[in-house]
Order: sequence, then structure tokens, then C-alpha cells
Amino acid sequence: MKDRRRGNWGGGYYLNGGYCSYNRMKETQMEGVGDDSSPTIISDECFRSINHAECSLRKMEAYLIKRQLCDVTLVAGSRRIPAHRLVLSAACDYFAAMFTNDVREATQEEVAMKDVDADALWALIHYCYTGKIELREDSVETLLSTACLLQLNEVVEASCAFLMKQLHPSNCLGIRLFADTQGCLELFRVAHNYTTENFIEVICNQEFLLLPADEVCKLLASDDLNVPNEEVIFHALMTWINHDTVNRKINIPRLLSLVKLPLLSPQFISDVIETNCMLKEDRVCQELIMEALKYHLLPERRSSLQSPRTRPRKSTVGVMYAVGGMDANKGATSIERYDLRTNAWNQVGNMNGRRLQFSVAVLDNKLYVVGGRDGLKTLNTVECYDPKTKTWTIMPPMSTHRHGLGVGILEGPLYAVGGHDGWSYLNTVERWDPQARQWSYVAPMTTQRSTAGVCVLNNKLYAVGGRDGSCCLRTVECFDPHTNKWSMCAPMSKRRGGVGVGVINGYLYALGGHDAPASNPNASRFDCVERYDPQTDAWTTVAPMCVGRDAVGVCLLGDRLFAVGGYNGCQCLNLVEAYDPQNNEWIKVKSMNLSRAGAAIVVIKNS
Repeated sequence: MKDRRRGNWGGGYYLNGGYCSYNRMKETQMEGVGDDSSPTIISDECFRSINHAECSLRKMEAYLIKRQLCDVTLVAGSRRIPAHRLVLSAACDYFAAMFTNDVREATQEEVAMKDVDADALWALIHYCYTGKIELREDSVETLLSTACLLQLNEVVEASCAFLMKQLHPSNCLGIRLFADTQGCLELFRVAHNYTTENFIEVICNQEFLLLPADEVCKLLASDDLNVPNEEVIFHALMTWINHDTVNRKINIPRLLSLVKLPLLSPQFISDVIETNCMLKEDRVCQELIMEALKYHLLPERRSSLQSPRTRPRKSTVGVMYAVGGMDANKGATSIERYDLRTNAWNQVGNMNGRRLQFSVAVLDNKLYVVGGRDGLKTLNTVECYDPKTKTWTIMPPMSTHRHGLGVGILEGPLYAVGGHDGWSYLNTVERWDPQARQWSYVAPMTTQRSTAGVCVLNNKLYAVGGRDGSCCLRTVECFDPHTNKWSMCAPMSKRRGGVGVGVINGYLYALGGHDAPASNPNASRFDCVERYDPQTDAWTTVAPMCVGRDAVGVCLLGDRLFAVGGYNGCQCLNLVEAYDPQNNEWIKVKSMNLSRAGAAIVVIKNS
């Protein structure tokens, strides 16, 4: 008799170290037939042996090894593998379809498995009996392709997971291509993302040099490549061409069209691309080069020169920063950064103290935080934040205390425009010379303005809308640094206080705002957007934002204008929208982590 112990687990007992359950079981007999046998139980209702299936499959595996009771032989190359139809059909849909349908293989004693690796087939046959298989670097791809054929999905998933862990710049292209061939979508996605993330390292490996032209084409067409600039893409292309110039020369025009030549510097186009002998010989290449040069020589026509080659890759546009602003706690000090390629916001730092209605500009890849108010008094202080070192530096203060000001970088110097000094609305303008490290006044605006939109277009500084103390303004004026004069432009169709402004493709855009009097701060906010053409001195209405708001931060990131945060009349927003001028539409993108109104939104471009 075998060991028998009653348990106190809600009805059941242990048998040979395993727990067996029963329902009102009346045990009358229990005998074992060998060490692996299942007991014989007579009961009123039912009995289940926990390890019955495992024991049975272990016996079947023993029959397989001894070649006993086998009823089919699988032939792969010169190898013959006896097996049991029942076991294969139970474990594998491929064999189930083969052996349970009215097909020739269902009754054949020998079944030829064409174009199947014998070792992989044996490993998978053995898996059908044991549920176990060894995954090794030198054989996993063969095993995976065979498992795909046999529709052993669990083995396919395990092999894909194994390959994901093996990804490296030296093998990711091969794994990516293999996954595409086998239809392993998740493995392809992961390998492709790894390739784009590590593209700079990938192009230094032999796999890249050996890629067929169509695969190089697919890579260069991706806007997700993690590169600092388009020069990397051009050099990668030429390296691939030069590896086998005779046979690959014919692919140059098609592949060069995937390099965003208009986004390269004029110096690089002139010194590197125009002097390349292979490119000189091809008419299509010359047309592409001329297109790029025209883009630089005629900036006023860029709106009509847009193409896939003028749309930057996500990693080359730089990163966008949201600094401070008004939040639910009456003043945020945190700094968030948005990465277009990963579509994610992350907090990267904090200001030294609370500032409201301040402004920020970018000089030498550093953030200059200018003016504002700390809740008690209006500030003239300036601080500089270095994102690389995450350190703050105190800069010389402005001559005038200002909150509600706007700033812009015009031909090198930084301009601080208008605002409020705590007593009155301002029309004065100061200029910071980064070389002399000092502030000086320039010509004042014709109108006192606070919460105006300030931006730079065609080497002129624009001040748009705002408040003058009595009402919101629709007037616009621009400053020419060479004449030191302000001149009036065509007014907007609406009065806009707290307006957001941005520039793209030679046009100035005015977003949102409000026209509420100071006595009615809860009036509705605008969702409407106007576009100014400096060539015609005229405003045109374009697609509205998804949500009406004022105190909205605006900046250009890549080829889209981003509207960030703001105040909708009831609450601060973390909403972010991007405007596509080609399609005249706004699209919601990843929201900020913190709701902010009046945050300073700027972009630091790649060096």
C-alpha cells in the first residue's frame, strides 16, 4: 500500500506527496501499480489526480525515446523521427490539421517535412511531449521559424522574448529583418524601435553595410531615427554607397531623396554635398540640391516650398521646456521638458523661487528667466538656467521692474518688451547684449502693453495685443533694430489680452486670449487663431484650437506650432495642442504633468 495521509484542507488527501481532492468520497480501495501509476479509487462521485497528465506524458516520452507504439515517422532531410500522431495532434495545431483531416498525410506512415531543419524539428517534437525546450543563441532563429511553421505559439513567443533580450547594435537589423520575414509583429516592433533608438551605433556595424537597398530605404524614411542632425543621415547613406559603389550607385537618387537636404546648413550643402562627384553626375540629385539651396536662399517663400524633406525628424528638433506658471497652488516653480520622439514630459528642475508673469528666452542653449513678480513685488531680476548642469546663475538685472512682459532674441541680443512695473503699464523696451553683458534701452513702443505676445519674424520684433490699462488691444507693432524704430502693422480682428504668439513658415500666429475688462476676469476665453502675413500686412483666420484659453504658451517645435497649458476661465490646463499648417488642423498631444497658465514655453534646439 502507498503512503496515505488525510489532510484538513476542505476535503481531500495526500497521495505519494500530491494532494488529491474529493467530494463526499468513500474510500474503499487504493492500490498502486508501479511508482508512476495512478491509484484506483472507488468513490461516490469523482476523483482527480493532480499529476495524472504529467505522469502520462512522461510515459509517452519514454515510449518516444524507445520508439515504441509510434505510428508515424517524420522525415526531415536525412533524419527520421518516429512519433505518436495523438500526442502531436494534441500539442500542435499544425499536426492536428494534418492528421485529423482527409488528407494524404493522415494515413501515411512516413511524412516528409520539406525545408524544415531536422534538429529544430526534433526539439519541437520533444517539446510536444515535455513542454520544455532549450533556447540558445546559435539556434533560436531556426527554432523560431520552425515553430512558426508548426504554429507552436508558446514557443514562438518564448523565442521572440529571448531574441529581444539579445538585441545589440551589431545584430538588431538582422533580427528586425528576420522578424519581418516570419511575421512576428511584436519582435519586429521591438527590434525596429531598438534600431531607431541606437541608429548612430547601428550604422557603424557590418549589418548596416550589407543591407539591401530596399531596407536602407525603409530606415532612412523613418522620422523616428534618433540622430542629432541630418548630417548623420547623409554620412550613413554615403558610407553604405561606398561599400559597394559599382552596384549601389544606381540607388543614389532614390535614397538621397530621403535625406532632408533643406534642413542641412548652407555651408554643409556647399562644402560637402555639392562637391561630391557621384551627386554631380546625376540630374535628380542636382534637382534635390537646388531645392535645398532655394529653401535657404528664399526664406520668404518657405510656406510654398514645403515637402517631406522639410519636415524634420523628431530627434533633430530639440526639446521643449515649460517653465513655471500659475497652477492650483498659485505659482509653479517646476520645469518640465517634452521630447517629441518619445512623446513624453519629464520634470527636469525647479526655479529658485516663485515667479508669475515672467518670460523666458534661450541664449547659448541656456534658459534666461526674466522679470515677473513673486506675489508681493514686481521683479527686475534675471536668472540663467543651464539644462546640462542643472545649475542657476544670477545675471545683471534689468533697469526696470517688469511683470507681464514679453521677450525675444533678435540678431543676438535679448529684448524685454513692455509689461507692468507694479504701478503703471509700460511701453519701454530694454536690450541685453550678451557680449557686453549689460542692459540698455531702445526706442519705446507706441503703445503701453502688458501680457502682449512678443516674437521675432523676418529679423523684426513684434508686439501683439495685450492690455494698456483700460482695455485689451488688437493693435500690433514691430521693431526694426537697424533703424531703432517701431512701426504699426495691420490690427488683429479681435482684441486679445493674454494672447499667445508664434512664428512658422514666415507667418505670425496669434492664439487665444480674451477681451474681458479687468472688472470681469471670468469672461470666456478665445479658441480662435489668426495668422499674419508680413508680405501683405494682413490677418487671416485659421483653424481654432480645441479649447479656448488665454495665458497660453506657444512655440515652434519642428514643423508644428505648439500651444501649451493656459487658463480657460475656470481652471489652469495641462492640455497641449500642435498646429499643422499644411493641413490647417490642431491635434492634441501628450499633456503636461502639471496644469499651468502663463508658463514660459521655449525650445532648445540641438547643437
